[in-house]
Amino acid sequence: MRTLDFTDHRRSLHENQYVYAVVSRRVNGLSIGINLNPDKACNFSCPYCQVDRRIPGGERSIDVDRLEVEIDGLLGLVRDGTLWTVPPFDTAAQHLRRVGDISFAGDGEPTACPDFEAALATVIEARERHGLKHVPMTLLSNATLFHREAVQTGLGVLHRAGGVIWAKLDAGTEAWFQRVDGTTLSFERVLDNLSLAAQRYRVVIQSMFHAFDGVGPDDAEIAAWAGRLKAVLAEGGRIEMVQVYTVARAPADSSVVPLSRHRLDEIAAAAREVGLSATVY
Repeated sequence: MRTLDFTDHRRSLHENQYVYAVVSRRVNGLSIGINLNPDKACNFSCPYCQVDRRIPGGERSIDVDRLEVEIDGLLGLVRDGTLWTVPPFDTAAQHLRRVGDISFAGDGEPTACPDFEAALATVIEARERHGLKHVPMTLLSNATLFHREAVQTGLGVLHRAGGVIWAKLDAGTEAWFQRVDGTTLSFERVLDNLSLAAQRYRVVIQSMFHAFDGVGPDDAEIAAWAGRLKAVLAEGGRIEMVQVYTVARAPADSSVVPLSRHRLDEIAAAAREVGLSATVY
């Protein structure tokens, strides 16, 4: 029997195509996931990612009607209180039996989905229909596409519903950014987009730090990372929290290994020194 815990983040639930559920360290409970990238489209190739891209993905477009049916089914279980009697939710530890959030994430970059705005609106309407407006909504994003008008329209829909952007920032320098996020995209574009988002929407920074064959980011890299956060604040942005964490599941690259809790605490302290709240996971 599948057990819901922090180590299992499969994007599957029964016969669902878009809606899944995982136990999340960062919400300390169940995260209802919305996979907007069943095609596995992502403009990053992070070495710590667990998505097996050797197996082809599905259609690029989202069947919004099917998404509505799937989210209605799961939220119905939440609403009537029977969620924890249904497999696999009945295997979750007692202290984790709470719905922590509805998260737009999945197998790629959610804002790249051509039906981004429609999918957001569908899930938001379902949440309201089931009387679950108190359940937070999050969008996990690498911030590479926030400058696009269509994406900004979707971000506005999320913001008006009280949703929060969890934006990735894993580096302070261009070189480390390209290495840990597996991309040649412009780091400056990401930084500009983070600043734009922090000025307009609710933003949490999620920062994954790890080592390659035991060698992690040095003090200069961490200082540069903290400097990037400070720059967002100086430009008028607001950051609600910084999440500092490391790998917890088997990554795509076997050279990727977790950092120690002590090192993560040092990194979080660097964020606090520029005036931000930071939590280690």
